Amino acid sequence: MRVLLKITDIIDVEVLQRIQDSFSDATGLAAVTVDYKGNPITEYSNFSEYCTCVRKESTNRDCCFQSDAHGGIESARSGKPSIYICHGGLVDLAVPIMVKGNYLGAIMAGQVKIDEEEMKRLPFGTSHELTDFSKNPEILDLYDKTLKTTLTQVRAAADLLYTIANYLVEKQMIHIIQEELHNKNLELMEEVKLRSEVEASLKEADLKALQAQINPHFLFNVLNTIGRLALLEGADKTQEMIYAFSDMMRYTLKKEKNNVVTLKEEMEHVQNYLSIQKMRLGNRLNYSVEVDEMAEDILCPFMTIQPFVENAIIHAIEPNAKGGAVRITADILKEIAILKIVDDGKGIPDDRIHKILDGTYEADGREKNTGIGINNANKRLMYYYGVDYGVEIKSELEKGTEITIKIPRKSLAGRGL
Repeated sequence: MRVLLKITDIIDVEVLQRIQDSFSDATGLAAVTVDYKGNPITEYSNFSEYCTCVRKESTNRDCCFQSDAHGGIESARSGKPSIYICHGGLVDLAVPIMVKGNYLGAIMAGQVKIDEEEMKRLPFGTSHELTDFSKNPEILDLYDKTLKTTLTQVRAAADLLYTIANYLVEKQMIHIIQEELHNKNLELMEEVKLRSEVEASLKEADLKALQAQINPHFLFNVLNTIGRLALLEGADKTQEMIYAFSDMMRYTLKKEKNNVVTLKEEMEHVQNYLSIQKMRLGNRLNYSVEVDEMAEDILCPFMTIQPFVENAIIHAIEPNAKGGAVRITADILKEIAILKIVDDGKGIPDDRIHKILDGTYEADGREKNTGIGINNANKRLMYYYGVDYGVEIKSELEKGTEITIKIPRKSLAGRGL
């Protein structure tokens, strides 16, 4: 990339602050985001009283800065989260924010205690000596009151932050790429002989737009739900939700390497999405996923099914106080895989179905985004397989909607995937 990027070019600081605050509320860990020079770009979240007291002394404060700098440098060097012990005897972590191998900054978090045996497995931030606070009863008392957790939970928190940071970077990079493609297309359209290249670029831009369709509001709902679960119950469900969410984020990052996946992989992604929504909506959401084993190895375009399931959650389940049900099936009929997404919501008027499929339907907020995802999925299916394989939507008001997708049992390699 020709222009030197800054972290503020890639990540919306206000959005990052909300994510950081939600993360701290959910885990109890302190957090702050810094640029590549170590300068904070967000406000501190949940900064511990112990660390505040320690940093009153300039010598101790310098040790804290050196420890954080070491963690940031180590995470930048490895390109992965770094977990270490600070001079004050607490566990900290640094999560790098990278773009194409360039270190832009890091999310620093921690300020917690773990068992002494687990502490032995971690490196020190600066030296192998801890600062002696034995003659300062105020600091010792605050240390005893500091949150205690486990190394497993610290690592899970580091993985979650790493996944979120990568997702935010990937999402903004897609936007930058789309702008570059748009500008290039305007130039190419002036030359008739390059018309075919323009069409190919537009199709690729459509694909990237679809792959970024996991709405930011969903990300915030997940983090808020994690916070509520952490307060109301034990760590099992919280950890389960974090793992499901991390799997979803990892799946979305596959788009740079693969535009095609097996139907089994696509369905696993959908199940992760539904399990998280189930934790958020509780008894208001019932769902089932049934896939014929013969259909599992069939190849399909990346993110083919998720926009339709998301649409069912947003329009059929969430507006209904009693909730509803979503059923996803995949069956084989001769040489065709038949995928169905069925909900029991209020249905869609016929005139709106036509507008959604041809991309002319306009609404506010999340409805518009979902419409774009469905329109893109429909166009991609017809492009890869032909007009006979587009999306079919049947809906009856007050009874529900049935989405049918047909995928042939043949390789997609011939269409450039």
